[in-house]
Amino acid sequence: MPKMKTNRAAAKRFKATGTGKLKRNKAYKRHILTKKTTKNKRNLRKATTVDASNVKNMKKILPYL
Repeated sequence: MPKMKTNRAAAKRFKATGTGKLKRNKAYKRHILTKKTTKNKRNLRKATTVDASNVKNMKKILPYL
């Protein structure tokens, strides 16, 4: 059985927490920031966990995480 390959694009964007959950950064923080409120932009800075509906696919493309 050959080794499984990690999706390198995903590996750069996701990290595992101590309990095994996947951590990700939020979207919508790159441009068109003038119309977004300061509170909204501040909340976009924080990392969050990957939704449960996506975890199965994420574990498949990140087998060694």
